[in-house]
Amino acid sequence: MSTADVAAPAGWTIMRAIIIALCFGVNMVDGVDVLMLSYVAPTLSKSLGLSAEQLGLVFSSGLAGMAFGGLVIAPFSDKTGRRPLIIFSVALMSVCMLASGYATSLTELMVLRLGVGAGIGAALAGISTLAAEYAPPKHHDFAVAMLQGGYPIAATITGFIVAPLIHVRSWNVLLIGAGLFSASALLPLIFFLPESMAFLVQRQPRDALRRIQAIERRLRLSQTTELPAVASVERENAGVGGLFREGRSLRTILLWTSIVCGFMTLYFIISWIPKLAVEAGLEISDSIYAGALYNIGAFVGCATIGIVAMRLTLHRTIMLYLLIAAVALSIFGSVTMSVWQVLGVAFVIGIFLQGGFNGHYPLAAGLYPVKVRATGMGWAMGVGRIGAVIGPYMGGMLLQHHVRLSVIFQIYAIPLLVCAGCVFAMSVIQRSINRGV
Repeated sequence: MSTADVAAPAGWTIMRAIIIALCFGVNMVDGVDVLMLSYVAPTLSKSLGLSAEQLGLVFSSGLAGMAFGGLVIAPFSDKTGRRPLIIFSVALMSVCMLASGYATSLTELMVLRLGVGAGIGAALAGISTLAAEYAPPKHHDFAVAMLQGGYPIAATITGFIVAPLIHVRSWNVLLIGAGLFSASALLPLIFFLPESMAFLVQRQPRDALRRIQAIERRLRLSQTTELPAVASVERENAGVGGLFREGRSLRTILLWTSIVCGFMTLYFIISWIPKLAVEAGLEISDSIYAGALYNIGAFVGCATIGIVAMRLTLHRTIMLYLLIAAVALSIFGSVTMSVWQVLGVAFVIGIFLQGGFNGHYPLAAGLYPVKVRATGMGWAMGVGRIGAVIGPYMGGMLLQHHVRLSVIFQIYAIPLLVCAGCVFAMSVIQRSINRGV
């Protein structure tokens, strides 16, 4: 039986839905662990006597950890398996979040945030890879994009929970609570998350056939009786070098460029939207609702892009979403609007910016074969963190120099146009390959 036969399920089953739900839950854990530090930052910095610059180092440590997790840890799953990577990543996040609640110095916080970020960066590659395999082929793009909605949902829920508690509970308790929430995901993952069948066929570790048959019984698939021979080229192409072999070089470079640019605008908005809403004319209290509406819109974007892609193709949908996001950004910064209009535009930006960017996850998963899929996902998102660092920093510099809001938003619309151009180029290459050119 071929790899495709083993790894290609037909339609939705309860077990398949559970797998996608578990991946969604891991992304929620990511969201809680990232956003919790932002919410407690004012009280934490006051308690430990941290300056704004020192607090920035703590945030940067988390971003550096995400890059490390994607570039260094995630590729190991192409050799050890997806399941161990995901469980290890969540355990790493949990331990580091719990320990953060007991941190007493800047150095301790930086090291622990590095660990949290590393777990997040590795987990994102793992869950996207596993979801890409277990989702039915027709709903592949929907499932991979949908699970990214766990992050904005967690951001919104965490905000509503923390807001009333921040004045009555210390930052230590809130960070420990986030760590316990992260740890609560471990048992469901250990008991219900299967290994990738495609990985088991490809690498054929000990007891591979028995493990595949056990997964097939849970998914109600016909039983595999014999594993195929493993071609030597499958092992030769493993690793980072495999991202640039078999005609994937240009598409890999285009993907990385698109993600770097997407992260620039995405993290600028995520980091500065409350401040930007105030600059656009909202009261401080209303600016918090702008952030919440953005995250609700982000979830809607994650949920809809896969559905729309089933009609328009994934490449066209990503381009459409990013172009609408660029227009919405320009409107947000240059047109005088009422409170409700500003909140509405923030919601629209969330839908099309987050939705369009998250379309890169199924795009990357479809670009790389099983042998280098986790490496490809990890490196794409790891390299993309360059944009995550540049975006908020450049935005801060522009605001500090009192650049007009309309100009700032037009500047950040440009990376989205570059994204759309890269995705268009990838679609042209893919069509050429499909035609055998």
